[in-house]
Amino acid sequence: MIMMTIIGMAIVTAVPRFIPAFFVGQTTFKPWVNRWLNAIPFAALGALIFPGIMTVIEDRPLVGIAGGVIAAIIALFNVNVIFAVIGAIVTVFLLTM
Repeated sequence: MIMMTIIGMAIVTAVPRFIPAFFVGQTTFKPWVNRWLNAIPFAALGALIFPGIMTVIEDRPLVGIAGGVIAAIIALFNVNVIFAVIGAIVTVFLLTM
């Protein structure tokens, strides 16, 4: 019974994600719609990351901001994202020692 529940939840989660991918691939949008859709991942990423940056250390938000700034600077060099993450982690670690 538990396995059937897990499989059912996987299907219910996967279907809403896959259906738009099939329709968007067959549809052409106006250029302004494409620009707007291309900006969504960056906005969503910022909304997900920023609260975490501010709450790395509850009473010292500047530590998280410093880590975020270092990650942004590293990302400007178009290197692999893991280097930006490692840079942010090392920055926060060094500032909290």
